[in-house]
Amino acid sequence: MKNINFIPVLIYILISIYCKNEVIKVDIKQRFENNIKYANGFDIITKNGIKKLIIKSPYQNSKDVFEYQIKNKTVSKNINKNNLIIEVPITKIVVTSTTHIPMVELLNEEATVIGFPYSKYVSSEKTRQLIDSGNITEIGKENSLNTEILLDLEPEIVVGYSVSSADKSLTTIKKAGINVIYNGDWLEETPLGRAEWIKFFGVLFNKEKQADSIFKIIETNYLEAKKIALTAIKKPTILSGAIMSKDIWNLPAGDSFVAQFLKDANLDYLWKNSKGKGSLSLSFESVFDKGVNADFWIAPGYFSTKEQLLNSNQIYTKFKAFENGNIYTPSTKKGTTGGVIYYELAPTRPDLVLKDIIKITNTDLLPDYKMTFFQKMK
Repeated sequence: MKNINFIPVLIYILISIYCKNEVIKVDIKQRFENNIKYANGFDIITKNGIKKLIIKSPYQNSKDVFEYQIKNKTVSKNINKNNLIIEVPITKIVVTSTTHIPMVELLNEEATVIGFPYSKYVSSEKTRQLIDSGNITEIGKENSLNTEILLDLEPEIVVGYSVSSADKSLTTIKKAGINVIYNGDWLEETPLGRAEWIKFFGVLFNKEKQADSIFKIIETNYLEAKKIALTAIKKPTILSGAIMSKDIWNLPAGDSFVAQFLKDANLDYLWKNSKGKGSLSLSFESVFDKGVNADFWIAPGYFSTKEQLLNSNQIYTKFKAFENGNIYTPSTKKGTTGGVIYYELAPTRPDLVLKDIIKITNTDLLPDYKMTFFQKMK
């Protein structure tokens, strides 16, 4: 059980979510419980008056654990020099994944972002304006960061990510004296676990109470949608994925966060009993035998249109979901520069993803809801 702080705050915050005419009103005049409930990759602890941010899963299969002592810039404290130190609130930050953008924006801190790699992927209108006006500098392409440009920017911290080991360019930046911290949100195995990483940014911006309040709203919305899904009379069967190379069909494994969405939507995902937390690579024949009569086909790989599917393989026409027009994809809704909105915003707003899936499969349960990410494939 984490420590509980009672912090009276006399304001309300209004959080406007882009891509959605939806406003979340958060009353932060309440108990603030600094509690990590779903995420496995990080922790926030306070011991003897010293706050620490602990990154337990910086990258895949990592045995490294990074511990940072958090120091408020306006308060003088005794600092243990053996610890890595982050002084907050951060006012100049570099983030390196589009999934970081919505969390920073929800905390109203997008103006602190001074650098981003390959910014054409950013879909958010607010952050795009900052990029287009030159307030956010291009610092390279994805994992290939331009360390020269980045060092000239002199950020207080760089929030990076890496797939399997410490990133070389991030290591160079760290050696130059700039704080680097790994964000492992993408490694979380549940939708709410990914969304809870907003609390990570809450620590960096010294806005923990706001981050906690925002997450509680998302969590409540998600659990309410899950409860609504349980009232469904029908439980449609679900196919997912597509042939990605040769005759191998990739689809979510039964313990993956995607399968969790389908489970929470009260659907019959045909591979729900399979093992694994990532994806399965199956023969086309085995998928066809099990999935040919699936009621819905959700997220067919990287394909955006039926024409693309047919150009890849004419056999797709034999699936019931193809014949009935029940294929739905999140890849067609994009920002002005081509970035897919789903990849950017969905990790932060799993409640909207779940509602989308419920709307697709049991429309009557959410009669007034308009889908945020998915569209019927044309």
